[in-house]
Amino acid sequence: MSEAPKLILLATPIGNLEDASYRLIETLKGLEALACEDTRHSSRLLERYGIARPRHFFAYHEHNEAKAAERVVTLLREGVSVGLMSDAGTPGLSDPGYRAVVAAIEAGFEVSAIPGPNAAVMALAISGLPSASFTFKGFAPKKSGQRKTFLEEEAGSFHSLVFYESPRRVGDFLSDAAEVLGEERPAAVCFELTKIYERVARGSLAELAERFSGEEPRGEACIVIGGLDRKQAKEEARAAKKAAKRARYGLPPEEA
Repeated sequence: MSEAPKLILLATPIGNLEDASYRLIETLKGLEALACEDTRHSSRLLERYGIARPRHFFAYHEHNEAKAAERVVTLLREGVSVGLMSDAGTPGLSDPGYRAVVAAIEAGFEVSAIPGPNAAVMALAISGLPSASFTFKGFAPKKSGQRKTFLEEEAGSFHSLVFYESPRRVGDFLSDAAEVLGEERPAAVCFELTKIYERVARGSLAELAERFSGEEPRGEACIVIGGLDRKQAKEEARAAKKAAKRARYGLPPEEA
């Protein structure tokens, strides 16, 4: 009895092709259909492991996602399992894939995944910042005003925050983050993860903003920012409450 067709999300290396898992390679060998964010980019991975292009090999990116998702469902209805891969990492996480997943589920098909490298998780693990809980925010808006509003949504969060950012905007992002979240917030900026020139810059948001001001570093960045310190937040809330009470009774502020 043949296996029912399904959509398979394929997590691919985020920089080093040697990180491709055995299961990923074996799955790619057996697929008849493969949707890729960039067919040229995906072809390099296939060539590296001697895998022939499948019979159905087509582009699935942000500019054609709606139409490509329809093609995915059409193939599933024809009894063909479809693999979906982005240029790096897991499809659907700051990469195209969400629409295909929803379309497949709504059409009654199973959705599965081959897990693999993830820049956000790797950056968090090596950042030296709390990792018990975190919020992944993806890419921030390009314009400063919108970016500040985006950051303000998490200003009171006690969880570590993880962002992706273009090398062209790292300095501007850090400057806005320091203004909104506080200059002393600890952070780590990770570049070229899993590649030869992998590096991590750690420090306060103010220090990192100054360091990357006017600089365009090499490679896409993954930025991790520590959450609000619970103890400090409680002390500040207590102090604010005390100050408000003194003001209400016409008492002068306490001297530091």
